[in-house]
Amino acid sequence: MDGTREIIFDRLVYFCQFDKHRGYEEFIPEHLLGFQLSGETHAVYPGGTTVVPENTIVLIRKNQLIRTTKYPSKSGAYKFVSITLDREVLNKYAMENKIEVEGGYIGSQRLFFEPDDFIRSYFISLAPYINKKKEATPKLADLKIREAIELLLQANPDFKQILFDFSSPYKIDLQDFMEQNYMFNVSIESFAKLTGRSLSSFKRDFNKAFHATPKQWLLERRLEEAYYFIKYLKRKPVDFYLDLGFENLSHFYFSFRKKYGFTTSGLRKIED
Repeated sequence: MDGTREIIFDRLVYFCQFDKHRGYEEFIPEHLLGFQLSGETHAVYPGGTTVVPENTIVLIRKNQLIRTTKYPSKSGAYKFVSITLDREVLNKYAMENKIEVEGGYIGSQRLFFEPDDFIRSYFISLAPYINKKKEATPKLADLKIREAIELLLQANPDFKQILFDFSSPYKIDLQDFMEQNYMFNVSIESFAKLTGRSLSSFKRDFNKAFHATPKQWLLERRLEEAYYFIKYLKRKPVDFYLDLGFENLSHFYFSFRKKYGFTTSGLRKIED
């Protein structure tokens, strides 16, 4: 059975899946608060991997790359509900409550924590909207978002350093970042934002660092890694092409042959 992704009301999204599902890369431009209702989410992100088990709250900071695989529970369903806490609503909340922060949060990039009774009850209170038994008016939706912010701050006051940090991303080392994130199949615009640059600045700095365009370099870097997987790890392209950022298998095969002059099968024969 196919999964369903529903926008229940502005900023609230519910996802239900009955089969294992490998998601595509996602650029998370705004803070996201999520609750794993059932099943597990296996996430790959720059620097590591993690598992979000059932009955866990996750707070994902803005401007992140992530790739997920969704696993249904033993009862047969994967259910995850998420709320976007964007700059507009957070800025308004901060102004109304006179909240100011100095410096950004320096803790873990992603924060997972067991829900307290208040946060658990909050997500349970969303059930009528998810089940379509009640419709949220714009005013009520706004109140539910504000309630989420209040409960987060109550659970951990340090979260204000995350939620109310409105500073612009600073430029980070381009070479280190791209070597860690080349396998994520996201737009060049997303890479630019993640490194704290405008698109034109990103392309200019990229050319200086790599002497190639981003598109050229990404393809070459992914093919080099594919060559290593096939030659030394004896892996088959069907098992890794998505993980290296290729959109489909035929594109991978075409690009590989064009670069190396032989097919992946030909490489295996050479080795044999």
